[in-house]
Amino acid sequence: MGMFSEFKEFAMRGNVIDLAVGVVIGAAFGKIVTALVDQIIMPPIGWLIGGFDLSQWSITLKEASVGTGGEQIPAVVLGIGSFLNTVVQFIIIAFAIFLLVKAINSLHRKKPAEEPAPPAPPEEVLLLRDIRDSLKK
Repeated sequence: MGMFSEFKEFAMRGNVIDLAVGVVIGAAFGKIVTALVDQIIMPPIGWLIGGFDLSQWSITLKEASVGTGGEQIPAVVLGIGSFLNTVVQFIIIAFAIFLLVKAINSLHRKKPAEEPAPPAPPEEVLLLRDIRDSLKK
């Protein structure tokens, strides 16, 4: 029963629950960004460069073929368009996180506190100053 209670204590801590919520929200945000890039951003870019669907842009290094035993050998393809979509998604997500962190940091910034006045010198120092000043006269 000790291991179960330790696991329960671990799982119910605030940090673990916060992390779980963050992962779920992050996954949902990732799907939204994927849809935004695939359905809204990339089609106009493809249209501007001549009606080309960038997500389908690829370079075939080796065509598909049939092996000597009759098995299909798939083509070797570089999916450049898919990579570009992923890069655009990353940039959007990174920018959104930057804006979020910047907003949170601006809320947490504290105004610089005024420096406290220097403490009064000890009584011995004041007496020594009085003696010095009286000797100067």
